[in-house]
Amino acid sequence: MSEPQGFDGSGNTRRLPVLEKSDDTATGAHGPGRSSSASGYDPLPTLGHADDAHGGRRFWSARRVPAAVLALLILCGAGLFLYDIAAVRAHRPAMAWRRSLARQLAQRPLDDIWVLVGAGVAVLLGAWLFVLAVTPGLRGVLPMRRAHADVRAGLHRAAAAMVLRDRAMEVSGVQTVRVRTTRTRADVRAVSHFRELDDVRADLDHVLADAVRSLGLSRPLALSVRVARPGRKG
Repeated sequence: MSEPQGFDGSGNTRRLPVLEKSDDTATGAHGPGRSSSASGYDPLPTLGHADDAHGGRRFWSARRVPAAVLALLILCGAGLFLYDIAAVRAHRPAMAWRRSLARQLAQRPLDDIWVLVGAGVAVLLGAWLFVLAVTPGLRGVLPMRRAHADVRAGLHRAAAAMVLRDRAMEVSGVQTVRVRTTRTRADVRAVSHFRELDDVRADLDHVLADAVRSLGLSRPLALSVRVARPGRKG
């Protein structure tokens, strides 16, 4: 059997040497109980209330279809004009449509009906392109609260309506529910086949308010709840 450490065999005990640790080793460079690997970890940056409100803006649409159509029209028009100019430079006659267009523009007065119609179409097209350029689009996506600076999420209005409808169907007495969501509000129309309508309405208000909070939207939807009895058949 081995003797315990600190016992010299003569019945006397001797004090064992103690290895003293420095303050940095005992407590760590960043505080007590924290390892160096944990102290070197940087958590994700979070947003304050002002940044969260600023990040609750709508998502911008890429507008790929209008951009593609406009680019195709410009490409076709520029290609035709370039081909006609190259043909004229090569001592060939210009295209008939360009000669006719130049003659019509030179002969028709500014108050001609076709000139006014063409100008109106050009103005409407320009206004439509301007509106597309300055508006975000994606009205069907609701911005959600941003918990981190580099993460931005959105929820489709149809998905939000489905969540609210499922939560409303859990209320006792509710037979059918129809939910319509917009950017700012949710219209709920429920049909109750038993229980008092006021009790069903109170339960729906409580359940749907909790469901709206659970959606995590940057701008919670305003609720409009109506409860009615089912219509008589026949």
